[in-house]
Amino acid sequence: MPIYSFENVKTGKEYTEHLTMSELDVYLKKNKNVRQVFTSLNIVGGVSGLTHKNDQGWKENMSRIAEAHPASPLGKRYGKKTIKQSKTEQVIAKHRKRNKW
Repeated sequence: MPIYSFENVKTGKEYTEHLTMSELDVYLKKNKNVRQVFTSLNIVGGVSGLTHKNDQGWKENMSRIAEAHPASPLGKRYGKKTIKQSKTEQVIAKHRKRNKW
């Protein structure tokens, strides 16, 4: 439910209310001495890192997608690999770097 800010025109007092959009219309019609005050938006930024961690369900979902697409960047990051596959990729990367393909 959105939070709306209001100002009582007679007293100058500002306050907030939790109302749905339909309740807002009814509230403003009932209270003629109240006007809605528009404030700045609260935008959330930077939701990953120290304040936010991915849960195990997300990791399982990513590994499931990675197994379906093993050659994709997602597959390389989250996919399960055998030791042989890891060593093969290291050798290929080493030769690409040396030969600059």
